[in-house]
Amino acid sequence: MGGAGQRRGARLSSSRRLRPVGILGGTFDPVHVGHLRAALEVRAALDLAQVRLIPARLPPHRPQPVASARHRLAMLRLAVRGVAGLVVDDCELQRAGPSYTADTLAGLRLQLGRRPLCLLVGDDAFRGLVSWHRWQDLFDLAHVVVMHRPPLADAPPCELPLALTQALSGRSAASPQALAETPAGLVWRQALPPLDISATRVRAALRSGASVRFLVTDSCLRYIRRHHLYTD
Repeated sequence: MGGAGQRRGARLSSSRRLRPVGILGGTFDPVHVGHLRAALEVRAALDLAQVRLIPARLPPHRPQPVASARHRLAMLRLAVRGVAGLVVDDCELQRAGPSYTADTLAGLRLQLGRRPLCLLVGDDAFRGLVSWHRWQDLFDLAHVVVMHRPPLADAPPCELPLALTQALSGRSAASPQALAETPAGLVWRQALPPLDISATRVRAALRSGASVRFLVTDSCLRYIRRHHLYTD
């Protein structure tokens, strides 16, 4: 979101400045290379200390996962094994009830103190932010990094809900470096390379017997086949 913008929250002194931690949630049903590339791209662009991939136990805004929490967690751990800077966090799987992002960020804030947190969300999810549980609290707990891919040439512009537009006033980060200067409260838009992959597409291909090679990691594909996941 270009422009200087007013920085919310107390700034960290340069001597105590900490590299932010990225948070990427989802069902990961299954995890695919689109998830992994997005996490790596944003980590490099924003100089994040790490990106924590957090699988949801009970996602409140989408259909319930097809694979069990145990299988989704196992596939995620296999997919990031040996990948520097990507960490699996099962905090939502350990918590009963719906997997509300505000609750997750509040727990991480207690754990990590004043280290900056960056909540990574896709463009579509960001436009629907006002429907999230305690959505306004998110800005008190983390920065919001909106990941977007180049739009189609004929795609009409999408307007944000008025309440969200008002909440964003003065929150635009002037640069990625600004995210490291305060624990929370800013918004940054991060472009990603085109990569049209979705878990829905992967599951459909598996059900039909089509190849998903290079859509998921080899370790994840072996796990899916061994446990006969996503097949009728």
